[in-house]
Amino acid sequence: MNDAKPHILLVDDERAIREPLAAFLSRNGFRVTQAADAGAARARLAAYAVDLVVLDIMMPGEDGLSLCRHIRVNGELPVVLLTARSDETDRIVGLEMGADDYVVKPFNPRELVARIRGILRRAGGGPRLQRAPETASYRFGSWVLKAGERALVDRDGVSVALSTGEFNLLLALVTRPRQVLSRDHLLDITQGREAGAFDRAVDNQVSRLRRKIEADPRNPELIRTVRGGGYSLAAEVERL
Repeated sequence: MNDAKPHILLVDDERAIREPLAAFLSRNGFRVTQAADAGAARARLAAYAVDLVVLDIMMPGEDGLSLCRHIRVNGELPVVLLTARSDETDRIVGLEMGADDYVVKPFNPRELVARIRGILRRAGGGPRLQRAPETASYRFGSWVLKAGERALVDRDGVSVALSTGEFNLLLALVTRPRQVLSRDHLLDITQGREAGAFDRAVDNQVSRLRRKIEADPRNPELIRTVRGGGYSLAAEVERL
């Protein structure tokens, strides 16, 4: 029975990379389904219960970032991006799209296995990694965060777009008002991955979030930095 094994969807158009990597993952305790392009990956996702997607960015036709966005819109399935690009901007874009980790080719497959296991461990394991959805709404300052709709609206009802990481970060803060949350804790919540892999991810997300919700991002009143600690939401929160 393979049902107890985490099910990985491996998406890469290069057969010479995809098939040996699939074999390596299989030898290391994973059930692996392969797809050579985004269209095949979408079909596999519709047909199977998948626990994590390993996804190449550079593919003909629909690229990996577009597919990653599709996966994020439709759920919280963890995604690890593979790419030959080493530019930091590409890495940040991948994380902003909602990817849980980012591995640059060429890579040691043992490192990929370690990263996958870390993500699955933080996500709690289990089929499709389903988590109890948060559906409440929270009012803080002049904002309302609608968790069920994954929407942030101002006092006039105008919606402000949030990336997956920004939404998860803000949800973590509004559900723990006036508590100091460490960067490592927030990184686990927002990225679901090994903290050391991208230790500025939380700071970058906080900076972007402040530009969206603070009257003066340079002198934030809502999201406070706690020296040596992390971040804290300084506002009163009302659960609606």
